Amino acid sequence: MGQDQTKQQIEKGLHLYQSNQTEKALRVWMRVLEKSADPAGRFRVLGCLITAHAEMGRYKDMLKFAVVQIDTARELEDPDYLTESYLNLARSNEKLCEFQKTISYCKTCLNMQGTTVSLQLNGQVSLSMGNAFLGLSIFQKALECFEKALRYAHNNDDKMLECRVCCSLGNFYAQIKDYEKALFFPCKAAELVNDYGKGWSLKYRAMSQYHMAVAYRKLGRLADAMDCCEESMKIALQHGDRPLQALCLLCFADIHRSRKDVQTAFPRYDSSMSIMTEIGNRLGLVQVLLGMTKCWMIQKELDKALESIEKAQELAEGLGNKLGLLKLHCLCERIYRTKGQQQELRDHVVKFHECVEEMELYCGMCGESIGEKNNQLQALPCSHFFHLKCLQTNGTRGCPNCRRLSVKPGYV
Repeated sequence: MGQDQTKQQIEKGLHLYQSNQTEKALRVWMRVLEKSADPAGRFRVLGCLITAHAEMGRYKDMLKFAVVQIDTARELEDPDYLTESYLNLARSNEKLCEFQKTISYCKTCLNMQGTTVSLQLNGQVSLSMGNAFLGLSIFQKALECFEKALRYAHNNDDKMLECRVCCSLGNFYAQIKDYEKALFFPCKAAELVNDYGKGWSLKYRAMSQYHMAVAYRKLGRLADAMDCCEESMKIALQHGDRPLQALCLLCFADIHRSRKDVQTAFPRYDSSMSIMTEIGNRLGLVQVLLGMTKCWMIQKELDKALESIEKAQELAEGLGNKLGLLKLHCLCERIYRTKGQQQELRDHVVKFHECVEEMELYCGMCGESIGEKNNQLQALPCSHFFHLKCLQTNGTRGCPNCRRLSVKPGYV
């Protein structure tokens, strides 16, 4: 298959894919991969296969094609191709919740000396790295990466990237419980979709609606949460987007749990767990098990709650997700207090505080914890964040956290 024919077949596959004929598109692209002698064409078709498998939640296949794409990039001896292939490798590992590998591949991308094409990818690299740091609950570095990605998006006038970063920032602030910002950023993403997204894939609309649903639920606006989640789910079903379907089912379950409708919540959690297991989203599984634990606690089935916690703890430890572990210790603390088991209670109180210290989840001004309840937060240019009211009350001539870190231990 020659260069022109390769190009035609790639376009044919894209047309089929955009018409929701995914399996036909995959067959066309696989034929190109088998028959084309054009390395640049093969590189491009591998990119199409990586994107398609990512959106279907076939993350192991996505990783397999990313590895082949790296070999093709080396054959082409072009730093831009190599940067793009390492980014795809980073993204594949991010989807499979291999966060340390994601960070490592992202750093490889940033160290490559390519041309302007590579520089334009740096925003996407920063976003992927931020998502990985967030998966590891390293909040300052996650925020630093997201803000860097946002700067790249603004400098390159890349509205799609800006939309994706806003969704990640919504997720970031939902995790540390600044629910006002958790809603603001996906609303901003939805605005970008409305203003610029005429030619975009509907996944951007679905993504913003899902993150809005999460924020609305946390704020107790359950009807709004349900509306946004239903819209997101509708698009996810139309496009065969399994990862988003799993997240929407989790959100539906959480909404029903918030309404104390445990009987409706459980089947949604089960359906979400089934898809999360199928696609390999272990971080999602931790969230599902946390929700199920809270349902068992509502029903006062404490032994079943502890069983869910045990499964979630094993997953969270394997991922290095410290926030998940903190939440699990918090739930254990409540369960063992109810059971009157003092030794176990003390153990989990100690572990809870160790997690808070490790993640620096406290305000460097007032010393109170961050992420325990809904609170307005404000980040300084160094990406350390504090209670907004503390910054307004005390002001700052510099970051108290950075000042502490700069003092050598011998001089303390």
